[in-house]
Amino acid sequence: MSNRSLSWNAALRNLRADRAVIPAGFLGARALAGTFIRTRKLPLVVSGQFDRSAIMQVAILAAKAHQSRYGSTWGTALSVALKATWQLAKAARPSSAQ
Repeated sequence: MSNRSLSWNAALRNLRADRAVIPAGFLGARALAGTFIRTRKLPLVVSGQFDRSAIMQVAILAAKAHQSRYGSTWGTALSVALKATWQLAKAARPSSAQ
C-alpha cells in the first residue's frame, strides 16, 4: 500500500482553471448585439429557423464596436461578437417557434 499525498492548493487551482473563461468584452458585445437587434429590427429567428444573414449582420456591427473599444484584432472581435449573437439567437428560438 502506497501513501499518496494530496495538495489542496494544486487541486483547487486545477478546479479554478477548469472553469469556463468569459472572453474580454463578451457581456458588452452581447448587450450591443441586443441593441442592434432592436434598433435595426433584425430578427435572428424567423419561423423557428435561424436567419444566418441577420446573425452575421448583427455580429459584424457588434465586432466593429468591440474592436474600437478594446483595440483587439478583427478575428478576436468577430469571435466574441459571434458567440454573443449566437447566444441571443439560441435564446430567441424557442419563443419564435410557437
